[in-house]
Formats: sequence, structure tokens, C-alpha cells
Amino acid sequence: MGDVCVGVGFRAAADSADILVAVRQMLTSANLGPDPTLDCLCTLDRKAADPAVRDAAAALGVPVRGFAAGALATVEVANPSDRVHAATGSPSVAEAAAVLGAGGGPLIVTKWSANGVVVAAARKVS
Repeated sequence: MGDVCVGVGFRAAADSADILVAVRQMLTSANLGPDPTLDCLCTLDRKAADPAVRDAAAALGVPVRGFAAGALATVEVANPSDRVHAATGSPSVAEAAAVLGAGGGPLIVTKWSANGVVVAAARKVS
């Protein structure tokens, strides 16, 4: 079981390779301490079945967790977006999903984006 949950938001044109690059670059550059282990990828529930996120999670050896927009919208985040809110019903996908996936754990990497993919990470609680 890992200790870091990664939230992922992505455009329709993004593929699993784009998601993998974003996740790996974020984890590498974040200085998360010795041997952080990934627990899951988390996203908007309607994106959780998308082959891009499913294939990326499989390559990382972790499950995908999806959260409804209403649940994501309840999480206070560092970088809310009006554009994301208009598209999804929540002002955040990556940051909020990471926090929810971590059981309310703290956001340890705020949103970071590359190639149509936005990622954020939260430290899992217990």
C-alpha cells in the first residue's frame, strides 16, 4: 500500500503516455522524501473508466478511483479554476481528487500540468 495519492485531470486528446509522463515528472521533481510509494490515481468519476487513465494506472501498478463532481467541489484547494468548474461542476479535479483519494490527507504537490494533463499529489492519512 502506498502513501501518495495522485489526482489527475486530462483533456480528451491526452493518452496514457501523457498521463504517465506527467505523474512521473511530478513525483520525481516533488522531493517527497525517501521512497514515496504511489497508492492510486484519482480523477473525476466520469473519467475513471477512460482507457488513458486506466492504462496509465495499470502501468504504475495502482488502482483508479473516481469521485463525483459534487464531492470534488467540497474540497478546498490551492488553485481553483473557473474553467474547470464550468466543464466539470467542480473548481478542481486533480487537487481535489488527490485529497479525497488520500482520505483527506494534505496536498503535498499543487497542480502541475504538461501536455493536456494536470496532476497533484496528497499524502495518505493512516
